Amino acid sequence: MNIDFNKNENGLVPVIIQDHITKNVLMLGYMNQEAFDKTVELGNVTFFSRTKKRLWTKGEESGNFLSVVSIQNDCDQDTLLIRVNPAGPTCHKGTDTCWGETNDPSYGFLSQLEEVIKNRREAGNSENSYVASLFEKGINKIAQKVGEEAVEIVIEAKDNNDDLFLNEGADLLFHYLILLQAKGFTLQDIVKVLGERHQ
Repeated sequence: MNIDFNKNENGLVPVIIQDHITKNVLMLGYMNQEAFDKTVELGNVTFFSRTKKRLWTKGEESGNFLSVVSIQNDCDQDTLLIRVNPAGPTCHKGTDTCWGETNDPSYGFLSQLEEVIKNRREAGNSENSYVASLFEKGINKIAQKVGEEAVEIVIEAKDNNDDLFLNEGADLLFHYLILLQAKGFTLQDIVKVLGERHQ
């Protein structure tokens, strides 16, 4: 890996630390050649501290090490992206990230949709909300809807209308997210099961 440590006068390059699983950015630090070599040797992220003027391995005092999964150099060869498995909070203030955010996984729009479902369930306005009305009718009705949507997608899969197939797929996924919450689970629980199977 050809890293241009000489681009800046101080011989440091910025290092973005990203969680390997959640893809959340955890922190930003700096490395010189020695810190990079130590990181590769230990398998734990080691920075050069600009305030202490020395190397420091993240977690050397707290035990919250950043175990290296992969290292990438950017197109200008002067910024590193290191994907890690964090052993606890990353920030010295005790938060998951140095921006005070939790290191929860996000599935983009599907996570937003889960939040909408949760909010509609909690609001409980069944007259104006289809989601709330399903929760009000109970688990049997929700499970029945998932079954109906599953049958409909099977039927559409045998046809050649891609638009109808995709719409039925969206209906099935939407109702499955409702069923998950009705049972006290989220999409993350399913991802966890799939991840364990993959191992």
